[in-house]
Amino acid sequence: MAFYNQEPFYNPSLPFTGSIQGGLQEGKTITITGRVHHGADRFHVNLQCGSRAGADIALHFNPRYDSHPGYVVTNTLQQSRWGTEERKQHSPFQHGSSFSLQITVQKDAFQLNANGNHFMTFKHRIPFYSVDTISVNGKVELSSITFQNPAVKFEDSSTDLKGFHVLQPTFPAQPGFPAQPGFPFYPGFPAQPGFPSYPGFPAQPGFPYPGFPAQPGFPAQPGHPLALSHHCLLVIMSESFKSSIFIQVVPYKNMINGGLYPGRTINIQGVVNPNANRFHVNLLFNSGIALHFNPRFDETLVVHNSKLGDQWGKEERSGGMPFHRGQSFTVTSHQEPSTFI
Repeated sequence: MAFYNQEPFYNPSLPFTGSIQGGLQEGKTITITGRVHHGADRFHVNLQCGSRAGADIALHFNPRYDSHPGYVVTNTLQQSRWGTEERKQHSPFQHGSSFSLQITVQKDAFQLNANGNHFMTFKHRIPFYSVDTISVNGKVELSSITFQNPAVKFEDSSTDLKGFHVLQPTFPAQPGFPAQPGFPFYPGFPAQPGFPSYPGFPAQPGFPYPGFPAQPGFPAQPGHPLALSHHCLLVIMSESFKSSIFIQVVPYKNMINGGLYPGRTINIQGVVNPNANRFHVNLLFNSGIALHFNPRFDETLVVHNSKLGDQWGKEERSGGMPFHRGQSFTVTSHQEPSTFI
């Protein structure tokens, strides 16, 4: 089975129709973010089988506001016939509010999360592997449509690293197919020479936490709740899919809204610079660094540590290097009551 690292669509105009490169696979996730217009009557997101007019629709997700409170209709369209509607009362997306819709492909159903919380499941009526197109229309403005492939473990067991689990090696891109006539097609996100920030998504300003001295052999880093070194490009960061930060240049630092708690997950996707010797991800608190995750290409290992005040703890080193210069990566950190997984 082939997976494709598809670039996100940013700020696409509506009506929007775009390709899902490589189609759908079990475990693949599509996240749509935007804002519902004030006074909106309805909008929809379709996962469909082709871009032509009248194509079958495997999932029609349709918030409606023609009664109070709003509600959501889900359905399928097959051979130009709508199936039986499924309705959920109380739309999770309010007029004038930002929203995040996450659609995850499961074996028997689509799982739909709204604003980070489980909303519903919609059982497959059309095989999900027939889907290759997403379309959006209605009284909303879109910020982004992003794609996350199923988690793919490296064969090397050393990829299970304390604090982070490394997933998803790089895969070649598949060309998108043409837009449906009459529906503007957003061409996707262009390559970024030198990894500059994407317009409209500037790097986040720092927060006034005290700085921390350097660990021996590694430069000092300002104290921030989340910090990344300059040898990788941060593409997407999300915490349990409740929020996302797209295309950030590094060094990068930002608050983790709500902090960490058992069950919370942080996903980081990026690209290692071709000439990188090392990079790091720090999870910080007011008095130090709870987790220092530091892949070192010059030593072919990964170091993890913590720091309280000015004092570093005892290093823990994992042999082997799951990252590769010039290639994309995904790391996931999951918080348990007494440890990072």
